[in-house]
Amino acid sequence: MDEMNRQSSSAAYKEAGVDITAGYKAVELMKKHIARTTTPGVLSGIGGFGGLFAPDIAGMEKPVLVSGTDGVGTKLKYAFLLDKHDTIGIDCVAMCVNDILCSGAVPLFFLDYIACGKNDPERIAEIVKGVAEGCVQSGCALIGGETAEMPGFYPENEYDLAGFAVGLVDEKKMIDKNDVEEGDQLIALPSSGIHSNGYSLVRKILDGNKNTDWTTRYSTLDGKTLGEALLTPTRIYVKPVLELMKQVKVKSMAHITGGGFYENIPRALPDGLGANIERGALRLPFLFRFIQEAGHVTTHDMYNTFNMGVGFVLVVSKEDLPRALEVLQEEGEEAYRLGEVVRSLEKVIL
Repeated sequence: MDEMNRQSSSAAYKEAGVDITAGYKAVELMKKHIARTTTPGVLSGIGGFGGLFAPDIAGMEKPVLVSGTDGVGTKLKYAFLLDKHDTIGIDCVAMCVNDILCSGAVPLFFLDYIACGKNDPERIAEIVKGVAEGCVQSGCALIGGETAEMPGFYPENEYDLAGFAVGLVDEKKMIDKNDVEEGDQLIALPSSGIHSNGYSLVRKILDGNKNTDWTTRYSTLDGKTLGEALLTPTRIYVKPVLELMKQVKVKSMAHITGGGFYENIPRALPDGLGANIERGALRLPFLFRFIQEAGHVTTHDMYNTFNMGVGFVLVVSKEDLPRALEVLQEEGEEAYRLGEVVRSLEKVIL
């Protein structure tokens, strides 16, 4: 702790529920995690009033900044339930960087915001550990953040987590959905589970059901308990998709988040064209079938709420499909053909 921090201690504020010194300890604990995310553009360490980053725009004709912001939502309730806080930060980063990826942008940096009822330094550091891991997975730097201790506003053992990412792309290389044509092919990149959307419905179905089994490990859930499966972090698609873009023309992309297929796939298609999804091709994880049966949810509502095992969709030409699948598989993705683009007034045909 530096000299200023040694002098900064308010007994009155601590009696009101805010411990300034706990914040200093949290910063010390998180430094090693933040250091993992350092990239060549980082110009500042944590502790200043702003994070500094110098992007490399060499060779770009017209650099465009692309930004995205999001939180984790009520998935946090399962982090509280399991008292596991080291992966929820991955979700926060994923929700932001996967979104800006859809423009063809390379993520540059990320900032987080944690609001809590009581600053537990070890727990805050665990949260930031997950944020840092998400940044490493997406190749961006964690250059700042904020932890707000808000007693009386949040329960002592609960918190909220949000953040935002900024990426960079040359304007001429930006993804333009108007390039999509009839006959183009849809590629699915599998999700790791529910990711970070639809948890209000999940909790309505499972949390109040006395028959919900939270302790048994299921082979159908890869040996996880139901709680562990629900807490599985959102996949980050940045590195494999950026590699694909170097080798194949990607015409459009969709990050499958809130609103599922029906809301997100149309955002990647121009007017007059729709996505004909081949239901038989879809690789539906058991967890979604379990939720649908437990909650008696209609098939339409499932596809309009959850990702249904598809976290990201890419659109390529029919000629580029074989090579695209090959590149993605080389990058460790179990990618597969999901359907094709057709001329239709319906944006999603299931």
